[in-house]
Amino acid sequence: MRSVPPWARVYVVCTALAAAFCAVPVPDTHAPWAAVALFAVLCAACELLAGSRFAGDGGPEGAGTSVESGASLRWHTPVMLAAAFLLPPPAAALVPLPGALLARVEQRPRWPRRVWRAAQLALGTWAASKVHWSLGGRDAVVTSDFPYALVVAGAAVVAFCLVLTVLDGGILALAERVPLRAAWRGLFLRSLAPVTVHGLAGLMMAVLWRSPYGPAAALLVLLPMYVSWWVFAQYHRERAAHRATIRALVHAVDIKDGYTRGHSERVGQASMVIARELGMDDERAEVLRFAGILHDVGKLGVPTRLLRKDGPLTPEERRVIELHPEYGHEMVRGIGFLGEARSAILHHHERLDGSGYPYGLKGCQIPEFARVVAVADAFDAMTSTRSYRRARPVAAALEELERCAGAQFDPRMVEALTRGLGRQGWHPVVTADETPPHGRTRPPAPPAPGEPDGRRRTLDGTRP
Repeated sequence: MRSVPPWARVYVVCTALAAAFCAVPVPDTHAPWAAVALFAVLCAACELLAGSRFAGDGGPEGAGTSVESGASLRWHTPVMLAAAFLLPPPAAALVPLPGALLARVEQRPRWPRRVWRAAQLALGTWAASKVHWSLGGRDAVVTSDFPYALVVAGAAVVAFCLVLTVLDGGILALAERVPLRAAWRGLFLRSLAPVTVHGLAGLMMAVLWRSPYGPAAALLVLLPMYVSWWVFAQYHRERAAHRATIRALVHAVDIKDGYTRGHSERVGQASMVIARELGMDDERAEVLRFAGILHDVGKLGVPTRLLRKDGPLTPEERRVIELHPEYGHEMVRGIGFLGEARSAILHHHERLDGSGYPYGLKGCQIPEFARVVAVADAFDAMTSTRSYRRARPVAAALEELERCAGAQFDPRMVEALTRGLGRQGWHPVVTADETPPHGRTRPPAPPAPGEPDGRRRTLDGTRP
């Protein structure tokens, strides 16, 4: 949220106003307030319990998440849908509000995030209830009119899912600057399956709620939902452990080579810019971001005096540094979740014309991830001040990449980066400490025009 664009803030305010507008007619609906209060308390309890279980599982460094996009589906979703099946639309919209407004939020500013989440869930629940009631779903639930109750419940689930998808895509486009065609792609289909399962649980809960056994029997539906949510939470913790592993490796590289502090995270972010423009799905884009972050992990095997050397490298020293892709590949060989990222770590210094290293691969022989990371790596190297030269402006760096496209870099990746930065600019957010380690001062960067030829290694003027 540190760099949320003004239009994203306007979008959040408009969403909140729309949610308030949907709940305004509630005094005229003669809603069963005891049921509304019980649903709201139940929903808040589920939300708070889920938040406490996820506490401390922070996001990965450099993720750059600025707004809590989307209402992550937790095990209180059946409660919201059960409320939508039994309560009038304005009353149903009130059910998720207490839990969303009291939920634990890790990132600042917290209250705008809470308001966004509350408004989004309120609109989704209102839409589901509106569709359900319009089709006579409440009477079908009360009289247990199956299978018609399943049909209208399905329509309500689709409405709920559709509203969340539209709002999620909007906030992604405005806050994260994701291209419009990519912002909504796949969102609806990915969320439909879990919401449908939650909808069935919500329908069962609503039927039991209206049965002679009352709300107490309805609460039993939450028990299997809690078990399934607990399994999902374990999966989430496993992913958090993966991210912690990556953070530890990146910190080790940053400590060893303080002059490139934050470089790994920025390369990961630039790789994501390219991935978005290429239309990669979220799963591949995330692995590509890992590849960008870890591409230099092999420098842990290179002597520190070479990494910190101010002057030009001798041929022998350069050969030692050029071993770092192979070192890195060996280090991550056994980390299964990195997938394609391992090939990017090994081949990110290959060149399209075959003059790169370690294997001199040409053209499409170079893995796609490696071609992406090569462009992102060179871009960040040129736009960052190093011990041996000053940083270049973004426009100059892109011009240099275009000049080298076809020989050193894949023109398709260069074009994607140029197009992405043209749309959203370059505002990297890194968590690495930007200050030099204690006891050391950065040497002054030499003026660019006086750079000796012997310090150049690549066409774009970056060191390996």
